[in-house]
Amino acid sequence: MRDLLPGEIELWQHVEGLARELFGRYGYGELRTPMVEDTALFVRSVGEETDIVGKEMYTFDDKAGRSLSMRPEGTAPAARAYIEHSVATQEPLTRWFYMGPMFRYERMQTGRYRQFSQIGAEAYGSKDAAQDVEVMDMVARFLQALGLQDITLNLNSLGDEVCRPQYHAKLVEYLQAHKPELCEDCHRRLETNPLRVLDCKNPKCQAVAAQGPSVLDFLCEPCKAHFDDVQRKLTALEIRFVVNPRMVRGLDYYTRTVFEFVASHPALSTASTVSAGGRYDKLVKSLGGPDTPAVGFACGLDRLVLLLKESGKSFAQVPDLFIAAADPGSHDAAFALAGRLRHQGLRVDFDTRGGSLKSQMKRADKSGAHFTLVLGELERTSGQAKLKQMSNGQQWETSLEPAALIATVRTRKAESASGASSQG
Repeated sequence: MRDLLPGEIELWQHVEGLARELFGRYGYGELRTPMVEDTALFVRSVGEETDIVGKEMYTFDDKAGRSLSMRPEGTAPAARAYIEHSVATQEPLTRWFYMGPMFRYERMQTGRYRQFSQIGAEAYGSKDAAQDVEVMDMVARFLQALGLQDITLNLNSLGDEVCRPQYHAKLVEYLQAHKPELCEDCHRRLETNPLRVLDCKNPKCQAVAAQGPSVLDFLCEPCKAHFDDVQRKLTALEIRFVVNPRMVRGLDYYTRTVFEFVASHPALSTASTVSAGGRYDKLVKSLGGPDTPAVGFACGLDRLVLLLKESGKSFAQVPDLFIAAADPGSHDAAFALAGRLRHQGLRVDFDTRGGSLKSQMKRADKSGAHFTLVLGELERTSGQAKLKQMSNGQQWETSLEPAALIATVRTRKAESASGASSQG
């Protein structure tokens, strides 16, 4: 776990702001769920035999003896909220997004923490392939808006309760024949949930899985038609994808479509998945709600921020103006002016400690302020001051009347930005 300080938090705010704006365009409203839920919710939804439930959850008993867990993912809490608030009776199609911290006791690796943040979305009520593709399109546009490059969409179908048992039986038969080649964890997975073997990161297990039966060969006609429709609609939106029949997701609730957006970037090392999701048509019903189709995704915010940081872009909010007091007698007037300008929307820095003009100007330089204004007795008397642009030293005479001063700062700032843009 870690702290996020000014200087880095602006990257997070940038990503979160883009998500809110873009997801809103697609008709998704924001959902916030508690960070603690009944442990049974995750056992029933994520799966008792998954690594998340079996090894990674932060679980404890409260003072009433109830077993509670810090949420390890966002889909199950969203489904619980959907059921608890009887949303299905209020609207036939529901679209939500969420963002916030999740908790898993995982093996540490690049861009992964035990308290980590996710941005995700859920759509309830539509079984059509168009809903799958809408979600994937939204993720693709989000990653594009962040300026990320070399992102590949991996796509697969896991079938449903009709066709998956046939594949399951064939996979078990194959894996049993290759059991000596599998790791100890996969021996356990073979007994509890054989699909987990396909998700193992052990190279030997991956080699065995690569030669095994393909789930796509066992899809029933409705699942095959749905998967074909997903691919047609992705193609119509010019979203490139790779069909990866060995890809499964680490959660039990998925049916039919599953997908991963994978980044090829050295900063991520082997941790290359930046967003993943799929369809889970039976999850709401399995938790006691109505039979409701659903599809969703989650993005690892930590990894997205890491990639943005590698790009070298800065999203820091620097002051528009730094006000310095030329003498102790001008300190109160400078402080009052800073307050009035802030009240009217200008980003203003001011050193409340006072001190020498030299020390104040050092702070102004360090703050990155676009402009500085020195207020002394002459300026207070005349009502006029010099506005200095820090990047080139250019100065303009300006009124100290707040509205006029704000107009001058914003005009000169716009001119500076326009000049920089034309030179670029």
